[in-house]
Amino acid sequence: MDRLFVIAAFTLASFVNPLAAQPGQGPRPVTTAVAVEKSVAPGVTLVGSVRPLKTSVVGSAVDGRVLEYPIRQGQRVKKGDTLAQLRTGTIELERAVAQAELELRQQELEELRNGSRKEEKAQAQALLQEAEAVWNLAKERKELKERLFGRKAISEDEWLDARSAEIIAFKKYESARANYDLVMAGPRVERIRQAEARVKAQSEAVEKLTDQIQLHTIRAPFDGYVTMEHAEVGRWVMKGDPVAEVVLLDDTEIEVNVPEDVVARLILNSTARVEVAALADHVFTGPIASITPQANPKSRTFPVRISVKNLITEQGPLLKSNMFARVTLPVGNPVPSILVPKDAIVLGGPMGPMIFVVDTPDGKTGKVRPVPVQLGIADGSMIAVKGPVKPGDIVVTQGNERLFPGSEVQLIESKINQRQ
Repeated sequence: MDRLFVIAAFTLASFVNPLAAQPGQGPRPVTTAVAVEKSVAPGVTLVGSVRPLKTSVVGSAVDGRVLEYPIRQGQRVKKGDTLAQLRTGTIELERAVAQAELELRQQELEELRNGSRKEEKAQAQALLQEAEAVWNLAKERKELKERLFGRKAISEDEWLDARSAEIIAFKKYESARANYDLVMAGPRVERIRQAEARVKAQSEAVEKLTDQIQLHTIRAPFDGYVTMEHAEVGRWVMKGDPVAEVVLLDDTEIEVNVPEDVVARLILNSTARVEVAALADHVFTGPIASITPQANPKSRTFPVRISVKNLITEQGPLLKSNMFARVTLPVGNPVPSILVPKDAIVLGGPMGPMIFVVDTPDGKTGKVRPVPVQLGIADGSMIAVKGPVKPGDIVVTQGNERLFPGSEVQLIESKINQRQ
């Protein structure tokens, strides 16, 4: 077996640029880690599919005609981005009228709360003083007429006229006094509360129309990608009609159907390894997020989901919905294995997975040699490998994509002190 690995390494070296390892270029800076030995479960490999973490068929909450439809299938959208805009001209006019009525109600309430102006108070006081003066004059005339009538100097009709004039003047005085008291006291509490109720009712009417307008703007419920278009400009949509389908792919789940003899040995949150044939130069790991406790009655398999963080590039997400994936689940009795960090794995080469081992005499610089490996089960951020690797070997974790057999490297971040 070791001979096969040596032959594979020699074959790999024949594909690389022979100038890459020439002297004079200086050592390349790399980050390294140390291969460790640990007992891990050997694992079982099954076929699954990539699933988005969320899928939402976004529908219209109201009836209306599509005025704008700015999205396209495959486009990335942010939470709150407009998916479709319906016409709102009539409702906006209704809201403008309701807003004007609300401002009128608010001004009426403000007027009541402010009470009487000082000019109104001065006017009420002047009217009261005038009415009091007229009443006093009428009283004096009545008393004079009363004395003259007692001496038979005037007729009874003249005395009665004076008495009637005094009564009328007194009533006008009382009216002026009541008006003065009202002006000075200000509006009744009941009137203020009535005005407040009118303002509240009108404010809710404006808010209702505002909500109606907002419902005419259909927005993305979360960050994601548009996978289906269900509308276009000019189309009439009814309440509940789909407008677009949005999926969340920043985080994904790998769904795999697990036989009953395997599912019993799975542990939630244990790490699984995921490989996608379409992405041969990437390896993914993630925890077992859920184990459905009910089997498919036909296949007798249990749906299991593994959470995987996606890689988002300028071209979109690497993991796409419904891609086929090979999932290696940690089951079986633990066996001693050699583990290296996931970042140490180099994929996509002519001989399959490999790692670069650094031969360093001083722990600061050295030369690398490619080591073909077979991938095993994942354990957190580490992956078990089979090949000519032993505990304590220094492996390159960052900068390995630029290396070739025999490249000189400088260890800028090394964990040699962890060698076992």
